[in-house]
Amino acid sequence: MEKPAAPISVRAGQLEFLKLNASAWEWRDAYHWILSLTWPRFAGVVLSGYLLLNTGFAAAYSLGGKCIAEMSAGSFVDAFFFSVETLSTVGYGHWYPETRYAHVVSAIEIVSGMFWMAMITGLIFVRFSRPIARIVFSDSLVVAPFDGKPTLMLRVANLRHQSLVEAEFRIMLLRDETTVEGESVRRFHMLKLTFDRLIMFPVALTLRHIVDEQSPLYGATLESMQRSDSRFMASIVCVDAVIPAPLQKQRDYTWRDVRFGHRFVEIYADLEDGRLAVDYGRLHETEPVV
Repeated sequence: MEKPAAPISVRAGQLEFLKLNASAWEWRDAYHWILSLTWPRFAGVVLSGYLLLNTGFAAAYSLGGKCIAEMSAGSFVDAFFFSVETLSTVGYGHWYPETRYAHVVSAIEIVSGMFWMAMITGLIFVRFSRPIARIVFSDSLVVAPFDGKPTLMLRVANLRHQSLVEAEFRIMLLRDETTVEGESVRRFHMLKLTFDRLIMFPVALTLRHIVDEQSPLYGATLESMQRSDSRFMASIVCVDAVIPAPLQKQRDYTWRDVRFGHRFVEIYADLEDGRLAVDYGRLHETEPVV
């Protein structure tokens, strides 16, 4: 009987899912996995692969006896550094293959080195050239009157010093609801925003959802959100006009992150020369509604 696979952890913001009886890994996932690594981990993987590759060829040279000129027979250390020189095609000339066995191994290593360098160069290029969305979401959601109506608000800001274009904004509500049959299910509600698209997204703005009779949040309180385990997912899709390339950023919130009776502090100020100053140091600050 086949042994069940170990649970696989998948995180989506603050939520963690455990996949049961799912295949753990396929070799085709390696490319995506490597690109998702942080730079320190990526460097660690590259260094580990480099050392492992040279160690394997060093072992092959060591098993060949006196197969490399000027190298001590059976010396693993000498064989390792000869492998490093061969893999990089440096070839200082002090050590060189002098048997057919060594020529075959070194030929295999040279071809392997060509593939290795091409692969690593491509991965590094992709990691450097891939655009990163430097977009920040406010630490909390607020619910306060706006234009005389209760409104759910979320602040977002572009941290880059160039304007993003064709920005599209979404906020989704996730909560437990009871069906007619009495079963508890997870419902997904797209919240209608007062605006969900911008031609240009230069600095910071506030997304707003009017809580009226048509809103799934109509009549909601912090206590009702807690009972239904309400969560919010915010997403921004836009285009970096410099490269150009599409960008995407998201963040999730729980009911604990919602502040009723609060609003975001003003971060815009008019300057005498007609320009607008935006205080990024106060992006997350809120204040009670008077």
